Amino acid sequence: MNASASASGPAAHLPPVAPHVVAAAVEDLTSRLRRKLDDAVERCAGLPVTAEGPVLSVSWGEDAVVVLTPGSSGVVADPASAVCSCLLAPRCLHRAAVLSACPVAEPDAAADSEVAADGPCGDVPGADSDGARDGLPDRASTPDGSVPADEAGTRSGTGTQDRAGAESGSGTGDGSGAESGTGAESGTATGGAGAGGPTAAQTAAAADVWRTAAAVLVSGVPGAGAVPQAELLRAAHSARVAGLPRVEAAVLRVVRGLRAARARHDGHRLADLVSALRELLLTTGRLAAADPDPALPGVTRRAYRPGGSLRVYGVCREPVISATGYGGVVTHLLAEDGRWFSVADVRPGGPARARGAGTSAVALGGGTLTHARLARGGLLVSGTTVSPDGRLGAGRGVRATPVAGLPWSSGPLAALFARPVAQAADETLSAEPWADPQEAGPAGPPVGCDLVVVGAEGDRVLAWVLPPPGGPGAVPAPDGRAAEAGEADGWAAEAGGLLIRLAPVNSHPDLAHVANLRQLASRPGTRVRVLGRVDPDRAATLRPLAVGPVPGPGPTLRLPAEWLDRADLGYDRLQGSHLPSRDECASWQETVGANAVTGPLTGSGPVTGSDPAAGPAVADPVTGSPLWRVRRLVELAVSGGRRAVAESGRGSDAPARRAHLRRAGFETAAALAAALTDEADRRTRDVFGRLVDHDTDRSGADRYAWAWLAAAVHLMAAERALVRASWHDAPPR
Repeated sequence: MNASASASGPAAHLPPVAPHVVAAAVEDLTSRLRRKLDDAVERCAGLPVTAEGPVLSVSWGEDAVVVLTPGSSGVVADPASAVCSCLLAPRCLHRAAVLSACPVAEPDAAADSEVAADGPCGDVPGADSDGARDGLPDRASTPDGSVPADEAGTRSGTGTQDRAGAESGSGTGDGSGAESGTGAESGTATGGAGAGGPTAAQTAAAADVWRTAAAVLVSGVPGAGAVPQAELLRAAHSARVAGLPRVEAAVLRVVRGLRAARARHDGHRLADLVSALRELLLTTGRLAAADPDPALPGVTRRAYRPGGSLRVYGVCREPVISATGYGGVVTHLLAEDGRWFSVADVRPGGPARARGAGTSAVALGGGTLTHARLARGGLLVSGTTVSPDGRLGAGRGVRATPVAGLPWSSGPLAALFARPVAQAADETLSAEPWADPQEAGPAGPPVGCDLVVVGAEGDRVLAWVLPPPGGPGAVPAPDGRAAEAGEADGWAAEAGGLLIRLAPVNSHPDLAHVANLRQLASRPGTRVRVLGRVDPDRAATLRPLAVGPVPGPGPTLRLPAEWLDRADLGYDRLQGSHLPSRDECASWQETVGANAVTGPLTGSGPVTGSDPAAGPAVADPVTGSPLWRVRRLVELAVSGGRRAVAESGRGSDAPARRAHLRRAGFETAAALAAALTDEADRRTRDVFGRLVDHDTDRSGADRYAWAWLAAAVHLMAAERALVRASWHDAPPR
């Protein structure tokens, strides 16, 4: 085989490694070598990586070469698959450093390492998006240029928000409905607590993870090097053995966030790490206290079940890029009765595969339909197998026949745009904010609405929401008749309708989201039909998956006939010919009146370009509320550790900050912030009267972690309430 060498960072070349393999390698090191581990991990970024087929070699010199042999799924899941040629191997610094520098594999990818190349499929962003979902579930790109979700999530599916990784989008069934899928979507759901709550083993494992995570919180990002990360991975493996997959997934999100923060990756967001650590401490704290909630342990696999016959219509495609090197596409489908389904094709390959998967063949029923055609077509499926989250399985008994698609203006697709977007946002934001991100997804199914583009705000697009013509919330004409499609825009603006933001689902340069939003922002006055997801963390923000023209007269998109009145923002690229002319848009602005468009853009005017340097033009009730003081304190605890929080509480302005919160009505937030700073500054003494160091005070760490968790959970719930309110409040004039 031809060998190829690369001197770039290992994240782009080294395979993912199972958590227990990394933990065992670090645990085998002596205390002296552990102190050198962080420096050795940093050195890995400059070492040459040589590939011979699936086998990769990392050279530390003539006498030390680490060889990694991934399994069939691309994951190093066996300690024997990582060997070093030095005399100290396998308890050597070289091997432990390389394994610590590798991406952390999703648990199901490691468990299914014996599956062939058509096995593990990454989850959708979101939606962290991990995505996200990671992904995903801002589902901004993760350090390797991907989307968390859930951020995908992203968030997608998505979603993508932070389940990004090894989930299969298809299965190989037996035709009877008992499908054995490929990857993590197959099999029978495992995990979960009994009727009386978690078992003793689960409680003990959760308590172990809690103590490890609390120690990481005390030290903060600066102190959470390779050794504390390995301790977390060891605890994650123990949680998996005890049947706590939700805890394991939360640990992996924390470890990835810590690595990104310490490496100062461009795509890292401190808010994502705070969210992951909050979820981990909340889940393990409740399990350690024997909370009987059956959702706390989580499930490792979701079983496909028979779904009978279905007629589904394509809605849009969504590219998927996970934090663990997976990439692909998810095509969203809508049944005649309004139920959402999806077909996924996500495999190892990262951004390059996500870019090309949009035109790949759909592995469903043996047909030759591509994802590009399915997104604008339909399927009549018999012998269907469906996972609980709506994934269609591709078992041997499944038969799929292509049928003609529907435009967004007819059939069940038209119902997506027939109700006020605020009502749809209420439904997607009504879930408990501390629900399992793996089960809750990024923010529910996509929602639709008609908008009028106002301009750009940084990398986002500002737009007025148009009421559904003739539906609830429609604005009547001055003479009392119902608003027609071509007239509603001006009336909505004059009436002070809801002003929302459109933010990119994924900012990766290989995808078209950012470029397409920039095109839309360049034509203020364009009427556009948008299908996207409600961002649960930002005020009145929609993350669009696809756009189309608004029916009726007026300046709107002019898409090619073969696109069937929709453009998938991750794949299709809008051109100037697809937009209305500037004269049409100018006439709209004259009709509505300058004040109706520029009123909320005080001091900046309607920005027509996507200028990231432009400051916020419209007040954000979330970021502009006094809660930013609590948010800064909560994030400081993660980024700087306990000592940083203690120092902030000693400042002369600390009482003033709490007083400002109380004057604004946030009494509980002020009390919790005060409790956190007080606990951070609390010092205990040993039996000899000496002050105990923060890093060795186990009971103090537990009290501090609970104080931080209380503030973080309250902050999350308060901000979620502000986000829900923002979907009903018109901007000030």
